[in-house]
Parts: sequence; structure tokens; C-alpha cells
Amino acid sequence: MGESGESSVAVRRIHGLDRGSNYSPSSAYVVTGSTAWIGKGLSCVCAQGRESVARIPFELTPSQEECLQKLQRRLDVVYDSTKVEHQEALRALWYVAFPEVELRGLITEQWKEMGWQGKDPSTDFRGGGFISLENLLFFARTFPKSFHDLLQKRVGDRSLWEYPFAVAGVNITFMLIQMLDLRAAKPRTMMGALFLKILAEDERTFDLLYCITFKLMDHQWLTMNASYMDFNAVMKATRRQLEREFLLEDIQRLEDMPSFRLLLR
Repeated sequence: MGESGESSVAVRRIHGLDRGSNYSPSSAYVVTGSTAWIGKGLSCVCAQGRESVARIPFELTPSQEECLQKLQRRLDVVYDSTKVEHQEALRALWYVAFPEVELRGLITEQWKEMGWQGKDPSTDFRGGGFISLENLLFFARTFPKSFHDLLQKRVGDRSLWEYPFAVAGVNITFMLIQMLDLRAAKPRTMMGALFLKILAEDERTFDLLYCITFKLMDHQWLTMNASYMDFNAVMKATRRQLEREFLLEDIQRLEDMPSFRLLLR
């Protein structure tokens, strides 16, 4: 980011990368301009509560309490660019996204191809922490078809200016944390209680819900014929749809959610 606060953000449709070591930033579709809309996406979209969902106290079973505390420990881990584990996770994300393209460093213009705001992805993890990187890796490894479809914007009639893939992923992590009230000692909404019930049965629940949400967000994006200035509205619509599905009576696991069917392996 320059002294003026401006930054290049990969928001246009990506048509492909050079499949070799001769990477050139000119192969990316980028726009130079203020990235304030992304910051707003983290603050105004995700911090809003749903008044339609009553806040009432729930008692946790020992198993649910243990699972919640384990997840909260993950939430507390900030991305630390000095930690080898975090560096390797970031490299792994690159190579699962672009397996045939050599990564030239953890700070490089190449990262804009994935939709980070600048050449150093670590600056974008502030909103979601290390778990947002873990979420992206889980998505790529568990549903590679959907991951690459969204990364490359392969599906649907796209706008000229698209949302940046990686930064959208961080927004989704942050939104889910807020929506499920995961930093509370115990759930205060029916939705949070149902999530913990499922989490106690499958520790992958948060990561899996992330994948569902990312795919649902893209589905909403296409349905709304959105452009990048509509990102906040799309995130709000995604949250509303998630809440509706999560509160359906026959939802016993995430695979029962209608939006789960959007995911492709």
C-alpha cells in the first residue's frame, strides 16, 4: 500500500495464469484504487446482529463446552509471519491454488492473482486471524472443484469488476464468527446452540460451514448480478440465507442444508 493509502486489488475476472515459472504481474487483472469498501465489509456487514433470532441462555454439555473452547483457541491465533507453521500454510495455499506456478516469495506481487489487497497477504489476515487461512486451505483440499471455480470465476455470467477471492474469504470467516457469536462463553442464540450441537458431533463443522458459505455467497453474487460495490449487500443476503437454512427443523448436520448441494468436489 502506498503513502496515499491506495492499493492494487485483484477484482477483475481472472482468465488464467502462465503455467510455468515465468510469472508476470501483467497477467493479472487489477484495479488501482481505494480498498475502503473491503474494510467496510469486515465491520458493517459482519458485526450486525439478527434481532429476529431471540437471545436466550443455553446450557452446554461437557462435550459441547470442550468443542467450543477448542474452536475459540483457534480463533485466538493471529497470523504471525515469523512462524514457520504459518509461512508453510501460506505457501501450501498458493500451491493448492496454482500448483504449476512457482511462488517467488511470501511477499510478492503474485499474491494479487489470488485476490489479496497487496503483495503481502499477512496484512489481510487481521480481520480473520490464522483460522481464515486454515479455512481457505480446508476449502481448497476438501472441495477443489468449487474452490477453483470460485478462484477463477468460472461459473456464471460475471460482472466486469469481480470480488477479490482471498479477501472475500477472510470476510466470510469474520462474518461466521460474528453470526454464531463464537467468542461468547456459551451460545446466546438458537443458531449458536444448533451450531455447537453439530460441532460436538464433527469438529470440522466450522470449516465445513465456511465452505458452504463461500459457495453460497458466490451463488448470491450471481443471482444479484452484483459488482464489487455490491459486496456488502451480497454478504448480508448470504447471512440471511444461512440463518434461514440453519433454523430449518430437519437440519441435523451441515450436509442437510440446501446450500450444501452447491459444493462440488
